[in-house]
Amino acid sequence: METTVALAHLATALAIGLLLGVEREHDTAGESVRPAGSRTFPLISLAGAVAAALSPVALGVGLGAVSALVVAWYWRSTRTEEADAGATTEVAAIAAFLLGALAWQRPELAVPAGVVVAVLLAAKRPLHRFATNVVSNQDVKDAMTLFVVAFVVLPLLPNRPLGPYGVLNPARVWWLVVAVTLIGWAGYVAARALGQRWGLLVAGFAGGFVSGSATTAVMARKYRTVGMAALPGAVAVNLATLIQVVAVTAVASPPVAVRLLPAAIAGALVVSLEVAWLVWRTETPEAVNSEPAVARPMSLRAALTLTLILVVFLVLTRAAADWLGGGGVVAAGALGGLADAHASAIAAASLAPQSISVSTAVFACGAALAANTVVKLVLATIAGGPRFALHLGAWLLPVIAAVAAGMAWW
Repeated sequence: METTVALAHLATALAIGLLLGVEREHDTAGESVRPAGSRTFPLISLAGAVAAALSPVALGVGLGAVSALVVAWYWRSTRTEEADAGATTEVAAIAAFLLGALAWQRPELAVPAGVVVAVLLAAKRPLHRFATNVVSNQDVKDAMTLFVVAFVVLPLLPNRPLGPYGVLNPARVWWLVVAVTLIGWAGYVAARALGQRWGLLVAGFAGGFVSGSATTAVMARKYRTVGMAALPGAVAVNLATLIQVVAVTAVASPPVAVRLLPAAIAGALVVSLEVAWLVWRTETPEAVNSEPAVARPMSLRAALTLTLILVVFLVLTRAAADWLGGGGVVAAGALGGLADAHASAIAAASLAPQSISVSTAVFACGAALAANTVVKLVLATIAGGPRFALHLGAWLLPVIAAVAAGMAWW
């Protein structure tokens, strides 16, 4: 290795160690026992790079020496009066040594890995608060169940067309289900994390990723108790719907997502302006206890139900394309949108461009969104009354026009 390149690799290892050391020294500034900081970590990373440069044997000996030093640090910390002695700094020291060794071999990988480690170290309090206050035990169980099913079952599923019309690819269907469920769970957790502080607005937007129809019904029920303060949240539901439609169609068919993007951006811009205006003009009560928009979106039962719906929509949409052509696909999209706009959009996008054209799939997605908007207005009428539904409909009309103009423009 040339001298200039070798010096650059050593400098990379030193920089990574300095980054981690400064963060550790800042975090442990008030502790009586501080095993390593802004000087020790750069030395450890530099030692890792030098050991990797010498030989694999030297690397193994160096790792053993650092590990022994870490054990000594931890033993010393447990001997102090602090009852809750963590091991974060000690583990970070081992990571610094290994990152230094990686910087000698693959600096382009060591740098982003070092940044990720530094971010994890700096995010101590937010991560602890998220794990203890935001996510419940049931949420963790649901997530673990779905992760196991997804990453254990998914590799075993056949990745080839099966079933009627050859549109059922088990691996692809299950991957789409996992993607939609993860997006819903992210919105659910966001509502849990921020709902109490930001009230109905955040609950409406975040809940829209889980179920736009159910969240609209929740906002409509809130209207009976808090009045017009529930309207911004009900409008914000549709921003989440537009974002999620583009996200899930991007998984199913990127060309369809690209064609949907101008319409989604136009609609999202109008929704954002409307929500900003409503928040500014509407007086929100001081204490609004936002009820969950929908419960536990990441359960295995919900995932299996979504799988069944998606399979049915895939077969029906492909059958409509075979029997009635493009018009049948659009009609199937509208019909499916009455039940689930995202599943219907996925079904249409999955057929493009092999079985139907991209334009037909885009129009089918638009029909699904339009039908789902009708469902939201019906639920708003039932749960909140005709007056709330009229207000909501008046604010959704410009959104519908913007989405339609975006599709026509493309």
